[in-house]
Amino acid sequence: MFDSKEELLQKIRLGEDTPLELKAVRFRGQNIVGPSRDDLSDEIAAIANTFDGVLLLGVDDKTKEITGIPVDRLDAVERYIFEICEQSIKPPVTFRVFRIELPDNMGALQPILKVEIPRSLFVHESTGGYYHRQGSSKRKMPPDYLARLFQQRSQARLIRFEEQPVPQSNMDDLSEGLWVRYTARYEESPEIVLLKRNLLSKEESGAIRASVAGVLFCCEHPERFLPNAFVEAVRYRGIRQDSNYQTDAQKICGPLDQQIKQVMAFMKRNQTIMAMKGPHRIEKPQFSERAVFEAVVNAVAHRDYSVFGSKIRFFMFDDRLEIYSPGALPNTVTIDSMALRQATRNELITSLLAETPVVEPIGDMGRGFYMEKRGDGVPIILNESEQLCGKKPIYRLIDDSELLLTVYSARMEQMNKD
Repeated sequence: MFDSKEELLQKIRLGEDTPLELKAVRFRGQNIVGPSRDDLSDEIAAIANTFDGVLLLGVDDKTKEITGIPVDRLDAVERYIFEICEQSIKPPVTFRVFRIELPDNMGALQPILKVEIPRSLFVHESTGGYYHRQGSSKRKMPPDYLARLFQQRSQARLIRFEEQPVPQSNMDDLSEGLWVRYTARYEESPEIVLLKRNLLSKEESGAIRASVAGVLFCCEHPERFLPNAFVEAVRYRGIRQDSNYQTDAQKICGPLDQQIKQVMAFMKRNQTIMAMKGPHRIEKPQFSERAVFEAVVNAVAHRDYSVFGSKIRFFMFDDRLEIYSPGALPNTVTIDSMALRQATRNELITSLLAETPVVEPIGDMGRGFYMEKRGDGVPIILNESEQLCGKKPIYRLIDDSELLLTVYSARMEQMNKD
């Protein structure tokens, strides 16, 4: 936005409007005293809550004079912006900073910072509350406006979150080796097919971005754009969640199908294989691979990706396995009805998993695709696990914001008795 110096100078001459905010930077000794953290956090959040915008630091908003920033202070001002976006705005705002020089009234070049703030996927709260941009000013959002914005961006969603465009992304961020799986059978150009399949999404401005689903399935590193789209896997020795007893830990990233595959590999290398003595050696695993596979697929497919700061957690203990999945239950599903009803918040993600081939075998799954959409995932989890250890897994909703599945381990002494 405003990519040329000529366009920037013209915008400065015209003054602030919805996509442009000007701020002079003032110092007292080594400290930045203006603009204040609170004021700047409100301005940045207001832009992110509205449209794509640009904040120019080093330009007076009243006189439109290019005052500049001393070259030796540019790093400090950039850190100031970073700290505000990370610490004073919830969830943090993404931004890009460019250092440029513009001529002042005397024609001398002055360094300034151009901060590009994309329209966000989330609703941001700053120091003063919830703001949006109206004309050249920030305004506190009335309750009805705020409710609609939450609905559009993260709650009931008029446009599903998985189909929304991801700021600062484009088709080049998607890997052809990944997206070709979803375009090969169509004759139209890849871009048109990806748009039709909602793996690309068009913004109001006309810019084509990767969608949330596009990033999750077709980007080699989805966490670049969706920082919490990964699985935290930990193996604990014993039965308590205590970092002193961690024996293995892995941050599992990558496209969703690769995450599932890596979680299963983590489980297999960390579970105990128990042998039953007798004429013929019979090995039984600590957990049912088929049940765990279904549980991991369900967690990846049905988690709420709009919940900022939450990831899937996969914890293994001597006596159980715990899978924490962000988000409440979708639609009208309850804990009691999960085994009987089929519902999802992420229809596009489940559809894509249903056509994503399992290229390399994952245990003895007998699966051609990651999801079969028959609605038998939860029954498999419950029945296979109970058959192995004699105890049915338990689902529990935590604070109406996270689903916990506990799968119990087969016991060594039980195996020796079989």
